Amino acid sequence: MYEKLTPPETGSRITFENGEPIVPDNPIVPFIRGDGTGIDIWPAAQKVFDAAVQAAYGGKRQIAWFKIYAGDEACEKYGTYQYLPEDTLNAIKEYGVAIKGPLTTPVGGGIRSLNVALRQIHDLYACVRPCKYYPGTPSPHKSPEKLDVIVYRENTEDIYLGIEWRQGSEIGDRLIKLLNTDLIPATPEHRNKQIPLDSGIGIKPISKTGSQRLVRRAIKHALRLPAKKQMVTLVHKGNIMKYTEGAFRDWGYELATTEFRHECVTERESWILGNKEGNPNLSVEDNARQIEPGYDALTEEKQAQIRQEVETVLNAIWDTHGNGQWKTKVMVNDRIADSIFQQIQTRPDEYSILATMNLNGDYLSDAAAAIVGGLGMGPGANIGDSCAIFEATHGTAPKHAGLDRINPGSVILSGVMMLEYMGWQEAADLIKKGIGAAISQGEVTYDLARMMEPPVEPLKCSEFAEAIIQHFND
Repeated sequence: MYEKLTPPETGSRITFENGEPIVPDNPIVPFIRGDGTGIDIWPAAQKVFDAAVQAAYGGKRQIAWFKIYAGDEACEKYGTYQYLPEDTLNAIKEYGVAIKGPLTTPVGGGIRSLNVALRQIHDLYACVRPCKYYPGTPSPHKSPEKLDVIVYRENTEDIYLGIEWRQGSEIGDRLIKLLNTDLIPATPEHRNKQIPLDSGIGIKPISKTGSQRLVRRAIKHALRLPAKKQMVTLVHKGNIMKYTEGAFRDWGYELATTEFRHECVTERESWILGNKEGNPNLSVEDNARQIEPGYDALTEEKQAQIRQEVETVLNAIWDTHGNGQWKTKVMVNDRIADSIFQQIQTRPDEYSILATMNLNGDYLSDAAAAIVGGLGMGPGANIGDSCAIFEATHGTAPKHAGLDRINPGSVILSGVMMLEYMGWQEAADLIKKGIGAAISQGEVTYDLARMMEPPVEPLKCSEFAEAIIQHFND
């Protein structure tokens, strides 16, 4: 099956049922060391994982690690430009759950991004990025402890699909001509718009299937959270891109109010129900007036639509969601993308799970990570229905490679996500406890040490891992 790989002699495969992992006590987990500083951070991280599993389960559970290759290390083993060998793809498909360090962006070979390629090949449609503050972590934000969000970023569509044509290319010019002379004039709402002839062209596909499966997984995650954190916010720029980003919002609401009707309430529905609860004699029109700013200035047709919305909500869900029942449901709301960037800084405690398309999610997850200490402390996962890859969210930082100084926190926390995904919560909790205690006592690597007040003496990468393990028993 493999050209240059040998799986562990002991251990069992993780399988999947209805999109969820079925995990044996001795799972085989493929790992990619990573390029650059991967040479330092992976050994440190693996030591922490093994120690936590041993401490939590006393030998009853154990991970059988399976080394596979990608990036520069793969080229060394498989040959020039073999950044993502078939062996690696087959191993991830076979064993279901994998973890990796940072990977280089290939030079030549035709692959734009190994991370994007892995997501698309294995249909890992949900990029999950928790952003939570550990006390003592240096942060540029005044109140980083208020931010505790999980970004669910759609992983396979949007401009990351990579369908684009260079300015001046034959196909690009043909496409611009077709758009300018045929398709745009045939669409009345675009009127006299024209694309400049010296443009590059990219395609931004957003599908109903892709949007709803992402939102479905986000809602299922919200149902596992404490009651006060059961909220999913649909992040979009639908005020400008109505048929892509606006459709993402609409499809998200559609899913929440059909497939999860009993478990969810939309923000607008909660207003309607709350208004009726506050005043049982409130008329439909006055309820409509309260939920829609400027109601009286609207056209009669628009007013009628809003009154119909109120009647429909009250008739459909009053029995199941009224009289305060909606307060126990998952709240689904939406926010414009540029607004949410401000709000995670000014009102971070108002949000829990942010469900977003690919590009917005890329920006938003990095911005949220910066608030709680940076990418060095930012874990990530790419999850599909039959496979999951957990990964460092930072780059390879080659100038630091081999110096035993880089922060392994991103890979370690990604391993925490992996353990939680596998249902090994006890081991995951030990690592979180160890990291929190190490940071609070100033036992950190140079990236955090240099920002602490007062400054502390930095630990090596390997020493930070040891400190985490020592704090398991605190």
